[in-house]
Amino acid sequence: MLSGIRVSLFLASRAILRGGRIGTLLNILIIAMVFTNMILLSAIIGGAVNLFHEQTVDYITSDIVIKPDQDERTILNVDELLERVNRVPGVSRASARYALGATLGYKGSSVSIPITAFNPRDEVEVTRIHTRVIEGDFLSPGDDGILLGQLVAGHEDSGLDFYDSLGGVAVGDSITVMYANGVSREYRIKGLFSTKSYQADYMAFISWEEMNTVLGTRNTGATEVLVRTVSGEDPLVVKMRLLTFGVQERVETWEEAMTQIIADSMETFSIIDRISLAVSLIIAIVVIGIVFTIKTINQRRQIGIQKAIGISNRIIIGSYVAQVLFIWLFGSLAGMVVVNLLLFYFSANPLEFPDGDVVPVFEMATMLENVAWLAAASALAGFLPAWRITRENTLDAMRG
Repeated sequence: MLSGIRVSLFLASRAILRGGRIGTLLNILIIAMVFTNMILLSAIIGGAVNLFHEQTVDYITSDIVIKPDQDERTILNVDELLERVNRVPGVSRASARYALGATLGYKGSSVSIPITAFNPRDEVEVTRIHTRVIEGDFLSPGDDGILLGQLVAGHEDSGLDFYDSLGGVAVGDSITVMYANGVSREYRIKGLFSTKSYQADYMAFISWEEMNTVLGTRNTGATEVLVRTVSGEDPLVVKMRLLTFGVQERVETWEEAMTQIIADSMETFSIIDRISLAVSLIIAIVVIGIVFTIKTINQRRQIGIQKAIGISNRIIIGSYVAQVLFIWLFGSLAGMVVVNLLLFYFSANPLEFPDGDVVPVFEMATMLENVAWLAAASALAGFLPAWRITRENTLDAMRG
């Protein structure tokens, strides 16, 4: 067994040394590019998933969401709940939100969305919306203005809008808001924000005190409470602490709160990734297979002579597989060099997607998995042509 492997390796080394260097380098380059292609799309998908996760936590749910029970619309006695939550170890800050349906109008344009109220002092410690104000200012406690997402404000040219919008309102403009409870208000736009999250940018906010005037009473309820955990804390662990401290409402981590959206997105990305991987492997098998088919055809006489002097088919096939694996090894190493160069480049120059800047994620586990798949594909591409040629009659092969 070992002697046969040594003979195969000897024949492979002689074939490589006597073969054309340019052809070998081109084959190595092909493997490097195939490897890079296999990794790059997976890395971009990973970066897009990370961006979605970051946007969800930073602008929509924070780390943990406390919601009313299934049969309830609001959380009652929210002030007591906030005091309890803020005392839980691992909680950085909690922010209550109250949403009320409304129709926003401006010069013939209208948008029907919930208007969400919060305490600006709490909100700035729980989400990062205040860091994404592109025009005007963030809300202050007691403000009687309104904060709009960029998609709500929209453009004068409606063709540029993803959804119904107010037709390009700006800071300082006044809009009319008709609430679901029948109260009408006119608000001056205090600020516009853009997070590049389609869900977050189609929201509108007012201060908690302003919502009290709309409801006509001091509001003690909330439609949700967002909780920011201390950096490094596991949201799932903090969730269990919240339940231990007597929080009776429905408590969900951001992943649980967005389960269906995440599952659908991940499934779509996974299908795209698998298709890309399969296509890359097929390309590798076809290209290497063509190269080694031509090579074995040109070396038919030499293979016939090797068989005639007693070298077994297994050793001959092994020599060709060893040649392919040599190309695979150096091609994979070259591909890793290219991937690391791309990592440095994209870290400094993220890809600009409509929903945010994506930094591709190059994971070592994914790289090693793809290296293994590429090794199997390369070995198969080298095995098949050699196996087919060695099955020919020895005399026919010696005649060429």
